[in-house]
Amino acid sequence: MIKAGLEMNTHVSESKPQTTDASGRVGVWEKVAYGLGDTATNLVWRTLMVFLPIFYTDVFGLSAAAVGTLLLICRYWDGITDFIMGLIADRTNTKWGKFRPWILWSTIPFGITTVLTFTAVDVAEPWKLVYAYATYSALILAYTANNVPYSALTGVLSADPAERTSISSYRFFFAFFGGLLTQGLNIPLVSLFGRGDDVVGYTWTMTLFAVVAVILLFITFASTRERVVPVVSEPGSLRSDVKLLLRNRPWLILFAIGLLFVTMTSLKQGVTMYYFKYFVGDTFLATSFMVTGLIAAMIGAAMTHRLAQLLGRKMLMQVCFGTALVSSALLYGVGAQDIMLMYVLSAVTEFATGPIVTLFFAMLGDAADWAEWKHSRRMTGLVYSAGTLSMKFGTGVAGALIGWILTAFGYVANVGQTGEALNGIRLLISVFPAAAAALAIVIFAFYPLGDALLARISEDLGQRRKANA
Repeated sequence: MIKAGLEMNTHVSESKPQTTDASGRVGVWEKVAYGLGDTATNLVWRTLMVFLPIFYTDVFGLSAAAVGTLLLICRYWDGITDFIMGLIADRTNTKWGKFRPWILWSTIPFGITTVLTFTAVDVAEPWKLVYAYATYSALILAYTANNVPYSALTGVLSADPAERTSISSYRFFFAFFGGLLTQGLNIPLVSLFGRGDDVVGYTWTMTLFAVVAVILLFITFASTRERVVPVVSEPGSLRSDVKLLLRNRPWLILFAIGLLFVTMTSLKQGVTMYYFKYFVGDTFLATSFMVTGLIAAMIGAAMTHRLAQLLGRKMLMQVCFGTALVSSALLYGVGAQDIMLMYVLSAVTEFATGPIVTLFFAMLGDAADWAEWKHSRRMTGLVYSAGTLSMKFGTGVAGALIGWILTAFGYVANVGQTGEALNGIRLLISVFPAAAAALAIVIFAFYPLGDALLARISEDLGQRRKANA
C-alpha cells in the first residue's frame, strides 16, 4: 500500500509544471519564522532527551532497564519511519509545495501526543509499560511526520550553500532557544503546577509547551516558501532512490556524524538530572547548568556563518568536535563541589555543539545538490531524512546506554547511590560523550565536499536550471 501510494504521488508530481525561483537571499523574517519551527519542536525534543528518562524511572515508576530498552526499540522504529517519511515527502506535491503541508497536517497530532506521553496513568506496572510504549511511539511518529519535512525545507528555501548555512544558523539559534525555555522552565513549572505532585506537574507543564509549539509551527507553515524545484523530473522507484542514496558518499558520512553527534549530546543531557540529583546533591542547580550550556550553544550557532567564512566549513566541524572531546573528558575529573568548573566545561562543550548541528543540516543540502549534480535526481526529503533518522538512532543508542549502564552500575531510583552507581553517572556525562566525539573526528576526515567543489556544483546546477526553465 505504501509503495502504491508513493507511485501515485510521483505521477501527480510529474504532471505539474516545474518552476525554479532559487535566486536571491531569503528575508530575515522568513529565516526567523523558519527557526521558530525548531523552537516549537525543541520544547518537546529537549524535554524528551533530558527529562523523559527520569520521568519514566522516578515519576512513572518504570525500571531503568525497561526504560533503556523502550527508548532503543522506539527510536529504531522511528528511524525506519523517518526513511519512509523522506520518500513520501519527496513525492508529495501540493499548492503549498512538497514539505510545508506536512508541517500543517502533523502539528495538532504532535501537540496531543506530547501531552499523552507525559501523563502518568495510575495502572498496574505491566500496563504502565504498555502505555509508555503506545504514547511514546505515537509521539515520535507525529514528530517524524513534522520534522523530516521541516528539516528538508532548509534545502529548498535557497539553492545557495552559503545562504543555507545562514538559514541553518537562524534555525539552530531558535532551536537552542526552545531548549533554553524547556530546560530553564521545566523544573520550576513542574513544581508550580504540581505543588509536590510531579505527576500533575509534568502533565500541565507539557500541555503548556504543546500549545506554544502548535502556535509556532503554524507560523512556520504560513511564513516560509519553497523555492528550489528540480528541473529534471524522473519517476524514481523506491529501489532506485535507495540505491542512489547508498551511493551518496557525503550522505553516508553525514549519517554517521549525525548518529555520533546526537549520541554524544543525548548521553550528557539524558543523565544531567541524575548527575545533579545524586552526585552534586542539588536538583535545582541542573536548571542553571542547562541554561548556561544552551546560551553558549545559541552563541555558537549564531557565530557559525562567520566562523565558517574564517575557517571553512569542514575545518570548523573538526575543530568543534575536538573542543567537545576535550571539554567532555575533563568533566570526569571534576568534584561534586566544583560547580563553577562544571559550568565552564559544559558551556565550552555546548558552544561547540552550536556550529556542529548548524553545519550538519546545511551540509545535508549539499548532499542533495551532489545527488542532483551527479545523477540528475534530487531527493531532498530522502537526503534530509538522514538528519532526523540519525538523530533518532543517536537518541535511541544514548537512551539505551543510560538505562543499561545505570542498571549495570547498581542504580536504584530515589535512594542514595553507591560509589559504583555514581561513577556510572559520571562516565555517562563525560567519558562516553568524549568517545563519540573522537570517533566523529575520524569519520569526518573522509567527507568529500570542500568549498571549491561546492562552488562548482552550485554553478553547474544553476546553469542547468536556467537552461531548462
